[in-house]
Amino acid sequence: RLISDASQSEALAAGAGDNGGMYFVPAFAGLFAPRWRDDARGCFVGMTAYNDRGHVCRAALEAAAYQCKEVVDAMVKDSGVALNAMKVDGGMTANGLLMKFQSDILDCPVYRPMVPETTALGAAYAAGLAVGVWTDLAEIRAQWRVDQEWKPDMDAKLRAKYWQEWNRAVSKSVGWVGGGDGSEKEGGGNGW
Repeated sequence: RLISDASQSEALAAGAGDNGGMYFVPAFAGLFAPRWRDDARGCFVGMTAYNDRGHVCRAALEAAAYQCKEVVDAMVKDSGVALNAMKVDGGMTANGLLMKFQSDILDCPVYRPMVPETTALGAAYAAGLAVGVWTDLAEIRAQWRVDQEWKPDMDAKLRAKYWQEWNRAVSKSVGWVGGGDGSEKEGGGNGW
């Protein structure tokens, strides 16, 4: 087992310093938005004898940020509206290293709220709005508070290099299912 609890991933990944040239593509059931490739499968790319557990954790955390960037880039392209900040929520926001990398790879500030589980908070706000605790959405918006902010400081050339390498890794993950001749089946493999 690599880790026994998700909270261990940050220290392990931070200890590695970088991803050691290794990328993880979590395409367990294909690639979803915006790539839509059902023939892709998960893979580690660039692994060498140098890589250790920290690099594996780092590559996995960075993969989440790269996938988020792919969706954000698609949204920006489709809407014509630039992203100048990102508000995040959920369990993964507890990982400061991931949030910092997300900020760096998006080249924009990332903000985590005081209450990171906003799905439950949203339900509470909706109920409160319905029974008159709050009079309107503006009153609810005023409740939002920043817990932590991460600002980008990654060199633009390094960001471009990482993004290029991520896309190269993703290209290695496609074509694993349905090789075109009907010989491959879901689950893949060559009978070994």
